[in-house]
Amino acid sequence: MAIVGAAGATALLATATPTTAQTAAPPAFNACKACHTVNKGGRNGIGPNLFGVVGRPAASVPGFNYSPAMKASKLRWDAKTLDAYLTAPAKKVPGTRMPISTPDPAKRAAIIAYLTSAK
Repeated sequence: MAIVGAAGATALLATATPTTAQTAAPPAFNACKACHTVNKGGRNGIGPNLFGVVGRPAASVPGFNYSPAMKASKLRWDAKTLDAYLTAPAKKVPGTRMPISTPDPAKRAAIIAYLTSAK
């Protein structure tokens, strides 16, 4: 019975269609993975789950403890805002808790394209 159950589960997983964000993270996103997930319904980590981030207001993931600065930022995440934030998080949102910047424009573009696909 357990073998049939495992085989059935394997077959189900084999036919499941993962989201683009689950399958196509660019190498530029590797540093982001230490703190963030990008999965529908995924857990928050040190940073919030970034699934569906493009188009939503900043500091809006339920259950994540955002900095007061991020809560007060009134940002809405789009390509331009993400680019500025990833370039220099503390400059875009003084008081943010995100310590890592992405100075390379090509890496930022890859990260933003990936996050845009995560819907």
